[in-house]
Amino acid sequence: MTEAVAANPARGNRVLLVLAGLGWLGMIGAGFVSLAPNRLMSGRPLSLWMVTDWPTLAGITVLGAALLAAAFRPQGKALHRATALIAALLLLLIFFAAGRAAEALSAAAGPVARISLGTAFWLTISCTSLAIVDSFQRLKAGPVLRIGTALAVCASVAVMAAGGVFDALSIMVEYRSHQTSFAHELARHGVLVLGSVGAGLAIGVPLGIKLTSSLRLRGPVFGTLNLLQTVPSVALFGLLIAPLSLLAAAVPALKAFGVEGIGATPALIALTCYALLPIVRYTYSAFSGVDPVVIEAGLGVGFTRGQILWRVSLPLATPVLLAGLRIVLIQSIGLAVVAALIGAGGLGTFVFQGIGQDAVDLVLLGTLPTIFLALATDFTLKSVTSILQQRMAP
Repeated sequence: MTEAVAANPARGNRVLLVLAGLGWLGMIGAGFVSLAPNRLMSGRPLSLWMVTDWPTLAGITVLGAALLAAAFRPQGKALHRATALIAALLLLLIFFAAGRAAEALSAAAGPVARISLGTAFWLTISCTSLAIVDSFQRLKAGPVLRIGTALAVCASVAVMAAGGVFDALSIMVEYRSHQTSFAHELARHGVLVLGSVGAGLAIGVPLGIKLTSSLRLRGPVFGTLNLLQTVPSVALFGLLIAPLSLLAAAVPALKAFGVEGIGATPALIALTCYALLPIVRYTYSAFSGVDPVVIEAGLGVGFTRGQILWRVSLPLATPVLLAGLRIVLIQSIGLAVVAALIGAGGLGTFVFQGIGQDAVDLVLLGTLPTIFLALATDFTLKSVTSILQQRMAP
C-alpha cells in the first residue's frame, strides 16, 4: 500500500487516514481513563473531554485534526516530515493529558481510588506511533533519524515521569508498592533472556555452520528442533521439573549450583531449547547463502578455511544472523514471562500476582516493561542491521 501511494502522491495517504480515523473514533467512543473506588473494583470509563483541561484538550484536537488533514494532502517528503513531527507531539501530549487527568481525579476521589489508562489512551498511542513509523517508511529514513526520534520521545516521557506527571496513575502506585522487587525481577528477567540466548548461540551457531556441509545431519537436527518448538512452553517447563529434581537428589553437589526442579535452571533449559530452532535455521541460511564464488576467490588468494569463515563468510552472513538474533531475543523476552510459574522470577511474577489478585494494573506492571523490552530490542537490532547493510552496499 505504501508503494502504491508513493507512486500516486495525489491520492493522499490511506494508511494515515485509517490511523487518524481510528484515533478519533477511540477518543469519541471510548474511555480515556477509568476511575475505580479502590484497587480491586472495576473502574468507570471517563472520556477525554471529561477529565482534561481545556488547553490540553485544544492541543490534542488541533494536532489530531492536522494529522487527519495530512492524510488528504498530496504526499511529499516535506509533508511526511511534518506528519512525523505532528504525530510525535500528539503522542507526548496524550501522555501528558493522561498524567494530568489522573492527578485531578485522584485529588477529588481520595487516596484509595485507582485511575487506570483506558481504551482511548492505548488506541491513540498505538495509532500515533504507527503514524510515525509510516512517515519514516515513506521518507525512507535512515537509522540515525529513527534512533534519534525514538530517543527523543522516550527521553521526553522519562522527564515527565521523573517530574511526577504520572504519579497518580494506578500503575505508578503499583510500581511504588513493588519498587524494590521490580528492580530485582527486571534484572532476573534479563538474566533469563541473556543466559538462554547466550547458551542457544553457543550451541546453535556452530551447529548451523556444521549443517551447511553435512546433508546427513540436516533432516534429524531440524526435525528434532521443530518438534521441540511445538511443545507448549508451560508443558516443557513442567516436564523438566521431575528429571531435574531427581538429578539434584542424586547429585547433591549440583544443588549448590542452583540445579533443582523449580527455579532458574528449568527455565534456562526450556528457553534455550526454544531458542535453538531459529538460531540454527538462520545460521544455516546465512552461511549457506554466501556465494561459492567468493569462497573460491578466498581459497585462490591463499586463505585457509578458518580465515574464510572469519574474514569472508561471517561478515557476509552477519545481517541474516542479526535478523535471527532479533527473533530469538523477542521470543525469549516473551517466553520468560511464563517462567515465573515455576519460580524462576522475572516480570511474569507481577503478571501472575496481578491475575491472582484481580489487579489489572499489577498485570500491566509486568506486561508493559516486557513489551517495551521486546520493541526496544526489535528496533535496536533492525537499526544495527540497516547500518551494516548500508556499509556493505557497493
